[in-house]
Amino acid sequence: MIGVLGGGPAGRIAAMQLALAGREVTLVEKKGLGGQCLHYGCMVVCALNDVARHLHNSRTLVSLGIIDKVPEFSFPRTLSGMARIQCRIEAVLDDETRKCGVQICQGKEGKVDGNKLYVDGTLLPTDKILVATGSQPRIPDIAGLGMPGVFTPHSLHMMKEVPDHLMILGGGIMASEFAFIFREFGAEVSMAVRSTFLKDVPENLRAAARRELSGVRIYENCTVHRLLGEDSVTGAECRIGGEDETITCDAVFLAAGLIPNSGMVSGIRKGTDGRIIVDRSMMTSNPDVYACGDVTGSRCLTPVARNEGIRAAASMLGRDAPPGFPHIPQSMNLAAEYSFVDGKATDDEVAFSSPGPAGPGTFWEVPGGYTGMASILVSGTTGDIHAVYTAGPAAGILSAYHSFLMTLGVTVHDFDRFMEVHPMTDGIYPLMKYASQRLSRESEIRERPEKEH
Repeated sequence: MIGVLGGGPAGRIAAMQLALAGREVTLVEKKGLGGQCLHYGCMVVCALNDVARHLHNSRTLVSLGIIDKVPEFSFPRTLSGMARIQCRIEAVLDDETRKCGVQICQGKEGKVDGNKLYVDGTLLPTDKILVATGSQPRIPDIAGLGMPGVFTPHSLHMMKEVPDHLMILGGGIMASEFAFIFREFGAEVSMAVRSTFLKDVPENLRAAARRELSGVRIYENCTVHRLLGEDSVTGAECRIGGEDETITCDAVFLAAGLIPNSGMVSGIRKGTDGRIIVDRSMMTSNPDVYACGDVTGSRCLTPVARNEGIRAAASMLGRDAPPGFPHIPQSMNLAAEYSFVDGKATDDEVAFSSPGPAGPGTFWEVPGGYTGMASILVSGTTGDIHAVYTAGPAAGILSAYHSFLMTLGVTVHDFDRFMEVHPMTDGIYPLMKYASQRLSRESEIRERPEKEH
């Protein structure tokens, strides 16, 4: 029997793959199926962002005189409605998993010690174990984080109302997404960024995000020393660019990244940050134990976790693991969706960029002067696609498919066979066609003197 500890994206898909291959599988999950993605991460941002975008779009239409007022908004009803839908999604995941033949042991605490799996303290006999316990919020060492008014993605459901002034600790993608959400919900928002705002996001998208987050105070190179307050948080003492300052707030939201959730695992080699060390087959230092997903310290992205779950299951079945992905798309959701995928870089790289076209979801943004953007990096010699950056409706879908095309080796010159639909807000395909024409023309010019000579 194979025991799987953790029912998030990585553990659940691995459990289903193993069960479909005829193995007896027991999945142990202390909380709810779906893991971080469903309960605290991706789906929470999706739910709240849908509401925030509706408010944002309504304000745009009010400013243009199209509608008379922005609709009223209830934060408590938003959270309760989100929770109901999360339960429905979890029920779908539960049904899907059980239909694959997986036995689910939910609401019980699992622990791994070497090659032994314990469930609520009782040994569960297993031949092999898969650890997929995911990640948890990184809690910085700041005095006062335990006082009322401090929230993480795991405790957001306990926030009773929208704060007057929310301070977000973090400057990455999730921090930016929540900054947009709470600004649209009516809060005054500050971001305490330890280094650089959106440092892992391409500069052109970072600049566009700054524009969208106008009104949000972004403090870069900001170190928070301690939180102030007695019964509840009232502010934070910070050092910003070498100067000591106090930022007033009545709530703090921690979005300072994620760390591997491996406290329930012992007797297996780990890194200094708690990540479980695995080889290419996802095997740990114990040959009977495998691990996959965020707990291995890989990128905290749901598609990456799923892929690792599939690889782990294949290895446990004695099969060849599927290939990895050389190009991994990422996305961020503000009023627009931002997405990017990077590949190899060469010395002959050429950049092409343009504003996003007007169309579904951007038409009424034309008066404001911003309809998104599109940018590509390509080889000036071969036309190979090195990177795609885009902001606008369905940007994530575009980057996902372009990462696939990049893996297949498609070049800009192949886009002469591409037929788009209309109307749509994809600014990438016109750039591909333009880049092909431009590079072909420049190649002809370079070759002409040689032929004349």
